[in-house]
Amino acid sequence: MSIVRQVLARFSLHLAIIGLCLLWLLPTVGLLVSSFRPKDAVFATGWWAVFQFPLDFSQFRLDNYIQVLTAQGLGRAFLNSLTIVIPSTVIPITIAAFAGYAFAWMNFPGRQVLFVIVVGLLVVPLQMTLIPLLRIYNQVGLSGTFLGIWLAHTGYGLPFAVYLLRNFFGSLPKDLFEAAYLDGASPLTAFTRLALPLSVPSLASLAIFQFIWVWNDLLVALIYLGGTEKVAPLTLRLSAMVQSLGQDWHLLTAAAFVSMAVPLLVFFALQRYFVRGILAGSVKG
Repeated sequence: MSIVRQVLARFSLHLAIIGLCLLWLLPTVGLLVSSFRPKDAVFATGWWAVFQFPLDFSQFRLDNYIQVLTAQGLGRAFLNSLTIVIPSTVIPITIAAFAGYAFAWMNFPGRQVLFVIVVGLLVVPLQMTLIPLLRIYNQVGLSGTFLGIWLAHTGYGLPFAVYLLRNFFGSLPKDLFEAAYLDGASPLTAFTRLALPLSVPSLASLAIFQFIWVWNDLLVALIYLGGTEKVAPLTLRLSAMVQSLGQDWHLLTAAAFVSMAVPLLVFFALQRYFVRGILAGSVKG
């Protein structure tokens, strides 16, 4: 009887998980299906109508994607988003890796005080920095440039990145680094040959967080890039499309899925590292 109860309990649990996953995926599936349907079909019936028997594959077209990527200027905005998000992910992770290792394994004056200051920056609202930093940007000519948005995202992402990587590096075995130092390894060698290879899960999970946050950001891009079409990312272009399309709102389904596609690909590509990276450093020993 106990075996039967365990099987029933696992079956109920798996059934509940599958149901939650289906509910979570339902809006995305509806958005994907609608993005391939022509305007008349979208206005006439709901997206679920395409699954009625017999299936009518003639409803699926690429017209919406072609129009938003060309006539609506989403293709350039897509490239701008990639230009913004890749350096804004690589730069803070690189700096945070060096800082996290230094805070975890190197002794220098004021180490604990500096780390407390870094952690304290996590509770500072981002909105408090927008106007002062924008005034500085206007004075030095960084407003409306890719360099300015890279520096802004680097500064906003560093506190969490340093905190996460410091905890991970601190959980690594101390004997490993002591053996490396006895063999004549320098701190830089221990960092590049030992710490970095062991920290791939943590770096991957941090890359997912930073990438998705920068990709979906609207506020920081709106403040520091303004309405400059030349450097506007997808979020700014989508915001403008919502206000300008009017009766052609069906194009927003294709535009939204273009914006969703890259974060989904990044997450699924790195998801095997995600849980390991989040749990890394939570238990020391």
